Amino acid sequence: MSEYVFTPPPVPSLPVEGETARFPIRRIYCVGRNYAEHAREMGHDPDREPPFFFSKPADSITEGGQDLPFPPQTEDLHYEGELVVCLGSGGRDLDLEAASRTIFGYAVGNDLTRRDMQALAKSLKRPWDLSKGFDGGAVVGPVHRHLVQDRADVLAAGAIRSFVNGEERQSGDLAQMIWTIPEVISALSASVTLAAGDLVFTGTPAGVGRLEKGDLVAVEIDGLGRIETRIV
Repeated sequence: MSEYVFTPPPVPSLPVEGETARFPIRRIYCVGRNYAEHAREMGHDPDREPPFFFSKPADSITEGGQDLPFPPQTEDLHYEGELVVCLGSGGRDLDLEAASRTIFGYAVGNDLTRRDMQALAKSLKRPWDLSKGFDGGAVVGPVHRHLVQDRADVLAAGAIRSFVNGEERQSGDLAQMIWTIPEVISALSASVTLAAGDLVFTGTPAGVGRLEKGDLVAVEIDGLGRIETRIV
């Protein structure tokens, strides 16, 4: 048994709907601009880009229902409602069928973003990791097991909405994703070896916007429920 110079931090994890055992988190990946209208609202052409990825630290997780302190070094905090795919296995250079079979389940997510920090970093051609990978910036609800008999049959449609203080701000459908879930996982596996415990944020519809202290932001996806976060 290994010895450490200090006690290792606990493994980040999420609850699994209807179960006592929790889902341990290994890594968090996010695909950018996976809905055409969101790509356009951010000033990009959705028809010309292959999928690209960024990451968040595993311990940046905030569970749905928890309050989140307004993060430092930003005056323009944005919500981004997303479907999160939770992997139960992995691999490298996966084809679409193999990618489909890595899925353990799904969750509702909110990819919080320090938009002003991101914009400045982009303008200076610098990395924008910290605009995404800050404390508490990955809000995720309970994991819902992928229970279909044929695990190649992945979630492909369903309404996704975001609300701020009860007002609808985002409204889309998972069927509007430019890259399907198997395509996203397959493309990601060309760059890194995926493994059980990885989370993949699959992109956000149009309608992202600003949050202020005191706001209650909610994201809901048909069949997966609703998560709420109070910004304090």
